[in-house]
Amino acid sequence: MKFIDEAKIQVHAGNGGNGVASFRREKYIPKGGPDGGDGGRGGSIYAVADRNINTLIDYRYARIHRAERGENGRGSDCYGKGGEDLTLRVPVGTVITDAATDQVIADLAKDGQMALIAKGGQGGLGNLHFKSSTNRAPRQCTSGTPGEEKELRLELKVLADVGLLGMPNAGKSTFIRSVSAAKPKVADYPFTTLHPNLGVVRVDHDRSFVIADIPGLIEGAAEGAGLGHQFLRHLARTRLLLHIVDIAPFNEEVNPVDEARAIVEELRKYDEGLYHKERWLVLNKMDMVSEEQRAALRDAFLQEFGWSGRSFIISALNGEGCKELTYAIMAYLDENRLAADDVEDEPGVAEEVTEESQVEPENTTD
Repeated sequence: MKFIDEAKIQVHAGNGGNGVASFRREKYIPKGGPDGGDGGRGGSIYAVADRNINTLIDYRYARIHRAERGENGRGSDCYGKGGEDLTLRVPVGTVITDAATDQVIADLAKDGQMALIAKGGQGGLGNLHFKSSTNRAPRQCTSGTPGEEKELRLELKVLADVGLLGMPNAGKSTFIRSVSAAKPKVADYPFTTLHPNLGVVRVDHDRSFVIADIPGLIEGAAEGAGLGHQFLRHLARTRLLLHIVDIAPFNEEVNPVDEARAIVEELRKYDEGLYHKERWLVLNKMDMVSEEQRAALRDAFLQEFGWSGRSFIISALNGEGCKELTYAIMAYLDENRLAADDVEDEPGVAEEVTEESQVEPENTTD
């Protein structure tokens, strides 16, 4: 199936049905009085996250979505039937934005999470509501209100714990094949990866994490060069970035330090939040270097690059160093989960969130 991670759609909620002005006409009952019913409400449109869907391809070709209109009211106190709501199923991790205002309407990050994206119109009132002691035969009725119409932008941000970052042919796809059951395409030419790939890395039988591989970045990616800029959004939800560097390129004119700096600069241009996310340096293709030269090559690279964070030496091709790296990632993720749980358990934080998120119930009385 073709991977589609963005789409534009139009949603039209149903209009409310009109109220009716009607009077009771029955044999032997003169002056029966008003009996016009209300119109039904228009159908609303909801979006719900579904873990069984992994692409937005359905919305690339079906762009207009309409909910059912409410029926008009009728005589004999008959109210119109409400329109059926319409539910759009989207992949988990979909962000829904109003294209006109750039306001985020919903961020569906959990399976089953639902959001109202277009509200249906209210039904009009029949003349039954306008009778009074001074208005025995009201002929007033109101029309239903129109449903909301919006143009929406859908963006899929895949859910992963770890994201891979690097130049084309740095060995990202080979690494994800080495540590997980994912089998992305691997070849000896740039941009072999054309869409994000997810792999589940199992450290123990009950401990695992999800890793995401995106197409490689090149210099100028933030301005639209190459493919990787289109998929950088998929790294936004990750908690850790692995910057994979080809330490032994075939072309001797290529400087790995310059390539690593170019990647970091493109990350900064694209999103400051992504730039400041926790990032580890992974020096790949060490199988191309003799064991006697590895330590010296690593130290020289780190010194020239000016890197003071965590770094690892691996060979994704033969798996050397990959096990130690995955265990270090698992330990980091576990530690961060515990820290997040401690913050949620603080008494002041929970009370503050509860007060801010408190919403008064709507008054549904006509």
